[in-house]
Amino acid sequence: MTPKQQQEFPYWLVVLGITGLWLFYQVWASEIYSQVMRTLTKGIGITVFVTLVAFGLACALGLALALAGVSRFRLLREVSRGYIEVMRGVPIMVLLLYVAFVGAPAFVAAWNWAFGWAPMTTRDFPLLWRAIIALMLAYSAFLAEVFRAGLQSVERGQIEAAAALGLTGWQRFRHVIAPQAFRTILPPLGNDFVAMVKDSSLVSVLGVADITQLGKVTAAGNFRYFETYNVVALIYLSMTIGLSLALRRLEQRLRRKSER
Repeated sequence: MTPKQQQEFPYWLVVLGITGLWLFYQVWASEIYSQVMRTLTKGIGITVFVTLVAFGLACALGLALALAGVSRFRLLREVSRGYIEVMRGVPIMVLLLYVAFVGAPAFVAAWNWAFGWAPMTTRDFPLLWRAIIALMLAYSAFLAEVFRAGLQSVERGQIEAAAALGLTGWQRFRHVIAPQAFRTILPPLGNDFVAMVKDSSLVSVLGVADITQLGKVTAAGNFRYFETYNVVALIYLSMTIGLSLALRRLEQRLRRKSER
């Protein structure tokens, strides 16, 4: 990135800021916008919960898959690669429906077979958690590739030097590999987190009362599609652009710290 590019004034942010201020003014001044906003804010908690839990679980599973993918054991590498290719090849919407209406009943049947003394029904498996599991499975495949690239970006010589100093495998990972890999994976990891915020809207297909689902219900009731979906877009944009700017600032701070 050239110094000229670093100093470019973000005119796009000014335009979006003015548009956002106009929409916020409408929410404050217009009774229709205010009513829609009051309804949709009830779904923000669900959207944030789904995003944080699904992304956290996806990171844990993705890291495990990445470590398996670079393992010296071929079986682990084959299992990791097969999982990643399958999950990346299935649309998230299809995976969501499959987990909700195929995977969940199968899990309940297996549970009842193994633990007959504590029977479970399909209704005992909340749709919210079915959606979270589906997003976790889908994003873990993408994050596994991000983690794998970060792990493989660390120079082999540094790992061998750490081993020569007597560091254990965990110590090498903690003190040598992870800090360097983190700087590499932060931009794509941040992009995937922002994408998760948007893809969390897919849970509305299952009737989960997130922002999108409440927007659909509200628009169907008041027939104010323009105002309703303006507010839906405003909420999502406020979250995603805010996250993007925060992640960009964090990247710049890490870059300056590494250059010292």
